[in-house]
Amino acid sequence: MLTIINNATIVNEGRQHVGAVVIDGEYIIDILPKPLEDTSHFENVVDATDLYLLPGVIDDHVHFREPGLTYKADIATESRTAAAGGVTSFMDMPNTNPPTTTIERLEEKFNIGAESSRVNYSFFFGATNSNHHEMVALDPGYVPGIKVYMGSSTGDMLVDDNHALHRLFADARLLIMAHCEDQSIIQANIEQFRKKYKGQNDFPVRYHSRIRSTEACYASTSKAIELARHTDARLHIAHVSTARELELFSDETDVSQKQITAEVVIGHLMFSTEDYDHLGARIKCNPSVKTLEDREALREALAQGVIDIVATDHAPHLIREKEGGALHAASGMPMIQFSLVSMLELVDQGYLTIERVVELMSHNPATLFRIDRRGFIRKGYFADLVLVDPTANWQVLSGRYFTKCGWTPMDERTFKWKVRRTFVNGQTAYADGIVVDGVRGQALRFNA
Repeated sequence: MLTIINNATIVNEGRQHVGAVVIDGEYIIDILPKPLEDTSHFENVVDATDLYLLPGVIDDHVHFREPGLTYKADIATESRTAAAGGVTSFMDMPNTNPPTTTIERLEEKFNIGAESSRVNYSFFFGATNSNHHEMVALDPGYVPGIKVYMGSSTGDMLVDDNHALHRLFADARLLIMAHCEDQSIIQANIEQFRKKYKGQNDFPVRYHSRIRSTEACYASTSKAIELARHTDARLHIAHVSTARELELFSDETDVSQKQITAEVVIGHLMFSTEDYDHLGARIKCNPSVKTLEDREALREALAQGVIDIVATDHAPHLIREKEGGALHAASGMPMIQFSLVSMLELVDQGYLTIERVVELMSHNPATLFRIDRRGFIRKGYFADLVLVDPTANWQVLSGRYFTKCGWTPMDERTFKWKVRRTFVNGQTAYADGIVVDGVRGQALRFNA
């Protein structure tokens, strides 16, 4: 079926123009420099007047909770949520139950994705101290990378053996994504609070950022970068949360030329420790939300090339699991439906341009992970696209979000921008509040 998206302001590869995009089946077959006056020969005409057309968002960092934790989220429900947010591809983390630390479990997740994902999908392989033989057998055309937790995690996924860690970095053929928090520093901070609050088993959630501190993040990130430089491994630091860590990264803007890259997530860009007073544990995550100064430094780094990718670390929990303080409340927030509109709000606030948002959320993930024919509006590429409205002026309310866990820290927030329509492989996956359940995504492929 021939589809034309007409009269759109197309934002792609550092420029924008009002024109049209022609889709045949799954693929973009033409990009017109101006709108087409006669569209009568098209089977499907989408009038995008006053709307912006962007490449679909590629979120390299989500926790969709399947298998094993599907009481709070699953691939079907969270991929619906992704489509509603303009996210056309995701890469899921391995800390499920059981964790994705064998090739057999990895294949099981791909089978679930093929059956139920509304958008395109892939899955990270999780490193442990003892699964080196599985890691070296991975197909780099099939798997985006290896996730290593250099801080506490689910099950046996904390890689705390220095020999195993060095071997992992030395032998990995794939990109390594690292969660960097030094567990010894975190534990020492906990012990200090236990001395201060004698007899208490938990502490106010506002102290979470002092337990999972700047020092814990910086020490672990420094170690990972040193290992990568020593072994020549490709390293991607997940969810950078502090101003101090930014000193460790290059401001080279061409991601394809970087050995070491940095990701920031929406929670650390939208919230600070000042928000604990009214949101409490709803914004508790690991690494922790840091100070207002850290948040501002992260925002300012978006335009400088220091931060390469913006993701969500979408991590649903039931609201009852968020009860408690710094130790007992679950860490993580459901954010994927609001990542793109949040970044577009930062455009309106002057932190960066809409062209840079497209780089951070579409072009750079596609380039860094070497994704086959996605992340750009180009002829011959898959038609993963999103139409956004810059003047919608809407409020997030219950019933307007799709995550299975049933809440979001963005509740009651007002946005000017709104996702109007999301195309996945040329098909409408979401339109004005409705997710099209018959649409299914595809497994991402990588140019090794």
